[in-house]
Amino acid sequence: MDKNITERLRLRVSQHFLDSIAVKQEAEKILPAAVAQGVIAMTHCLQSGGKVMACGNGGSAADAQHFAAELIGRFERERQELAAIALTTDSSILTAVGNDYSYDEVFSKQVRGLGKPGDILLGISTSGNSKNVVKAIEAAKKLGMKIIALTGNGGGKIASLLDSNDVHLCAPSTRTARIQETHLVLLHSLCDGVDHLMLD
Repeated sequence: MDKNITERLRLRVSQHFLDSIAVKQEAEKILPAAVAQGVIAMTHCLQSGGKVMACGNGGSAADAQHFAAELIGRFERERQELAAIALTTDSSILTAVGNDYSYDEVFSKQVRGLGKPGDILLGISTSGNSKNVVKAIEAAKKLGMKIIALTGNGGGKIASLLDSNDVHLCAPSTRTARIQETHLVLLHSLCDGVDHLMLD
């Protein structure tokens, strides 16, 4: 392999690390208080017999599933199972609703069928504009559910749907990769906070 190519790639990879660190450092300045609000809301929901429903597209779908797995299984410590559902996992529901109605409805119909007042919807959208996440949030709010929204890019359409009862965690970046990397830290922080309140 040409040494010049190797060096160019090394520098490019190094820049990814530096850029990711910079966004996380900025997020650390502005988001911990909102994360704490999310932890308190989520813990109250779970201790009151409610559940957390998570949704997103693409990488955010993977994050939704990851988060639900951490609650049902465990994060870093043994504890009771916690009620969480990823709305991204049932291929029959997703394809039926997408085919018979619209892909925009794949999460909102599940929210209306499974959600109840006191539950939480964790909506993840790097752009803040994902139509199916927007519709899920609208459906959840009509049911009296609290929203925890993970966005980037200034929050997009989702930011305009939230009120003081909701929690908005907006990664301070416009780059999808950097937003997703920050979302993962935020999700792990939520998991850790719930464990801390329940176990310590």
